[in-house]
Amino acid sequence: MQRLSRLVWKEFLELRQNPRLFGIVIVAPIIQLTMLGYAATTDVREVPIVVADGDRSPESRSLVARFDVSRNFAVTDTVTTVSEVDPYLQRGRAWVALAIPQGYGAAIQGGKPVALQVVADGSDSNSTTVALGYATSLVGGYAEDLVRASDPGSRASMIDARIRIWFNPQLESRFFMIPGVLALLLLLVTANLAAMAIVREKELGTLEQLNVTPLRRWELIVGKLLPYGVIALIDVFLVTAVAVFWFEVPLRGSLTLLLAMSLIYVLCTLALGLFISTISETQQQAMMTATFFFLTPMIYLSGFIFPIENMPRVIQYVTYLIPLRYFLVIVRGIFLKGIGLDLLWPQAGALALWGTVVLALAVARSRKRIA
Repeated sequence: MQRLSRLVWKEFLELRQNPRLFGIVIVAPIIQLTMLGYAATTDVREVPIVVADGDRSPESRSLVARFDVSRNFAVTDTVTTVSEVDPYLQRGRAWVALAIPQGYGAAIQGGKPVALQVVADGSDSNSTTVALGYATSLVGGYAEDLVRASDPGSRASMIDARIRIWFNPQLESRFFMIPGVLALLLLLVTANLAAMAIVREKELGTLEQLNVTPLRRWELIVGKLLPYGVIALIDVFLVTAVAVFWFEVPLRGSLTLLLAMSLIYVLCTLALGLFISTISETQQQAMMTATFFFLTPMIYLSGFIFPIENMPRVIQYVTYLIPLRYFLVIVRGIFLKGIGLDLLWPQAGALALWGTVVLALAVARSRKRIA
């Protein structure tokens, strides 16, 4: 233990002598979470819409007012003919155009059916799909209100759909994304730092000096990785505090369970960093290997960006080899659903198994060489 404590103290001294590294491991995660917390969102709010009102009646103005007061839309301008909306869509000043035909007010007063035209910019297909859904829902609600006002006994008033949403009633995408950002930052920080710290020893030649000391292999590995595990736990506290107190993401589960699961996850990320260091000779090579062969595929295939259920079946099987997949389920379950180990034990077991296997493989490849 004395040898191990001296090695751990040596690592902390090296970290203190490198102020840039301190910024990477402490300050950068907070800045990244703050930026991604605002940027990583699938919400579509205040969709710019231009209205071609060819009727200019009280009824058409009432419909336009519905769009104007909705938080999902922002009416940029009102024109007279449909041909006038082209410049708005072409220049990106509007994503959606609503065309109200002449005679709309008279048709509404007479109880006759009337057709509205909605034109959308399909450049961003996902946002456009969401915006069209908003528009359809708003027009449908407006039409239902008109039917109820004209005929209170109609079938439309007999339908009362009561919808309840659990875990995220406001459907705020940041509640889903920010816990995932926590998992992503832990992966990026610990795996990269662990890999480059050991490779740096190779480049400086100090690793050979450590190899000829009485340090056992497990002492050398634990001594090199333990400081980064401590730093990872500090990042967990900091990032969790920012998520809860700044972004107001609810932490419905146990903080103790979150820390325990984070420890298992950090074991996986540090083991990955150690393995990368065994197949790299320079820090640049370690960074490129980590980024292109491990971290980037993990981000895309873990469910952080794209739902795993939408992937081809073969790719879904590949995702079982990615530890980030399991920790995303854990961290989002603890934050949003408040579930415990009784439901999360399959993911926890998979993480523990993955970390043990990769750590054993990395240790087997990093045998001490006697000079």
